[in-house]
Amino acid sequence: MAQITLKNLAHSYLPNPSQEDDWALKEIDHVWRDGEAYALLGPSGCGKSTLLNIISGLLIPSQGSILFNGNDVTEAPTAQRNIAQVFQFPVVYDTMTVRENLAFPLKNRGLDAGIIKERVERIGDMIGMTDQLDRKARGLAADAKQKISLGRGMVREDVNALLFDEPLTVIDPHMKWQLRTQLKELHRQFGHTMIYVTHDQTEALTFADRVVVMHDGRVVQIGTPDELFERPEHTFVGYFIGSPGMNFLECSVEGETATVDGNRIALGSDYGRPSGRIQLGVRPEHVKLSKGEGLPATIDRVEDVGRHRIVRARVLGAPLNIIAGEGEAIATDGQTVVFEPGRVNIYSDDWRVEPHGSSVGRRAA
Repeated sequence: MAQITLKNLAHSYLPNPSQEDDWALKEIDHVWRDGEAYALLGPSGCGKSTLLNIISGLLIPSQGSILFNGNDVTEAPTAQRNIAQVFQFPVVYDTMTVRENLAFPLKNRGLDAGIIKERVERIGDMIGMTDQLDRKARGLAADAKQKISLGRGMVREDVNALLFDEPLTVIDPHMKWQLRTQLKELHRQFGHTMIYVTHDQTEALTFADRVVVMHDGRVVQIGTPDELFERPEHTFVGYFIGSPGMNFLECSVEGETATVDGNRIALGSDYGRPSGRIQLGVRPEHVKLSKGEGLPATIDRVEDVGRHRIVRARVLGAPLNIIAGEGEAIATDGQTVVFEPGRVNIYSDDWRVEPHGSSVGRRAA
């Protein structure tokens, strides 16, 4: 296992980057703690795979350095970093059996035949391919081949880190859940440093100890699933995490009060007088329908999703989503909405404003 340190790291695919938009990966300083499971989460093109490939040695960064346990490996090839990487699409040896594919990394390191047999059979069971271990990989379906790739990545116990680049893309939904569960169990047993790239928030939040959210080549927050949900440090995190995502309303703020189009909202904390473009952010789970005081709301439609209903509304012309219980009465007119005190976040130019007296840092990255 390894602690991975990124120092002043940035990358551009252009030979002479001259402006911020030229950088595919904007500068990052961070320590990936030894033995933790991380998810790199963000939409396509945000820089996730670029960062992963720099860590693995497939890409040399334009600037900065990478250290494994304090040793500079910035220029070191992948083989010298002692990592295992699983890619989005399967990479297997078609002429080998499933067993031979899984055993290949262990044979290359000269392990005892008994150890190889035990380890291969254990991983074969983990990926649900025990009955296919002696079958040739040629002719297997894409999802079966990807399970082989996944198993080959997990078969070694001595790696510095396990890197996964959207490894479950071609796996059916039920098997995805099983493999995520097994990856977490593998992490609990052996304590590998794991980095898992995905654009799927469910995968990220169920797999990782800490999630690294990326947007437009930049790390905008690193935190636990609870921190990302309750205190998004950037409006993109609020929008991207949750279903539906966080609601945002333009407002002004003075002290413990936000004003939205002349309507005053108690915030429960003192925010002073933040400058810039000010927005109020609140999760749909923390918005309540009311018939009394509150912001006037117009109900557009109600979507029943089983355990709860999603109310699509408009407040002062802006869209607002509300999570309502199954038995909650929803009128079509005369509704107002109120926000749970202490569950509102304030943003200045897209970054979260920390209320006065709070001990939590402004940005988690």
